[in-house]
Amino acid sequence: MLQTIPADEAIASARRTIVTEQEGLAALVDALAGELGARFTKAVNLLFRVQGRIVVTGMGKSGHIGRKVAATLASTGTPAFYVHPGEASHGDLGMITADDAVLALSWSGEAPELADIVYYCKRHGILLIAVTSGADSALGRQADPCLTLPKVPEAGSLGLAPTTSTTMQLALCDAIAVALIEMRGFTAGNFKVFHPGGRLGAQLLSARDIMHTGARLPLVPVGSTMRECIAEISKKSFGCAIVVRADGTLAGIVTDGDLRRHLTPNLPDLLVDDVMTTTPKTVPPTLLVADLLVLQENLKITSLIVAEDAHPIGLVHYLDLLRIGAA
Repeated sequence: MLQTIPADEAIASARRTIVTEQEGLAALVDALAGELGARFTKAVNLLFRVQGRIVVTGMGKSGHIGRKVAATLASTGTPAFYVHPGEASHGDLGMITADDAVLALSWSGEAPELADIVYYCKRHGILLIAVTSGADSALGRQADPCLTLPKVPEAGSLGLAPTTSTTMQLALCDAIAVALIEMRGFTAGNFKVFHPGGRLGAQLLSARDIMHTGARLPLVPVGSTMRECIAEISKKSFGCAIVVRADGTLAGIVTDGDLRRHLTPNLPDLLVDDVMTTTPKTVPPTLLVADLLVLQENLKITSLIVAEDAHPIGLVHYLDLLRIGAA
């Protein structure tokens, strides 16, 4: 018979784990107010000036964190990759050049597998930065700077499995990545270049990338009859028509809601001027799809006019957001 754990015990265990890791992060925050803060500042300034790549390495659970750190750096404008210490000793040291920097993660700082990388860095004058709790360890003594993590308990009754330690490693390295993002002036547009796929990539597109333009726009001039307007709405299938003045500037919009509010026998003979909403919501072509989605959901509207210098240049429909996977 399979053993089960009561809900109250499971939740109590989860809370103890999270609280222990939370205390580790609080200790890390406190450490940044002291010597760790000065070393952190030195590290990000050195990494910012690196002409090559940041080579992240680590053994065991630190290695798993290292892979994530390298991926985060690479996706946010800092060229980086992960090298396994064991593979480094069998030829992959050739992947590390004099223009690179090595970011080595080891909780104890005594992982023997890191010895060849440390020696290689010292021999070839390659910048070596350590993230470890062992300032006086084999790794900590050779690194400059050594980002020394506070020694705090691991979660669980045994206190042996890397939990709090890896959480702190990840948090500090995330802080390095974010500091470099801010130093580089990395923008959402830059981010889109490295994240073209999936929902995130879709949300980083701009209105200009997905809007309907030209002959697809449902346009009617001021003074048109509603009969003409309804024909345009039916033809273009967006559930609205954009009303423009003779100079091409935006005068208003006629939506399905406007039609319902003016549903009388003489509706076809009315002018669009009498029915249209004169203050339609417009967005600039540079607005990100993520922001378009928020606007349409908050305003409960299905279409947004993309305008530039008071001229409607495009239309974005909610179905467009569904089509590209942003909603």
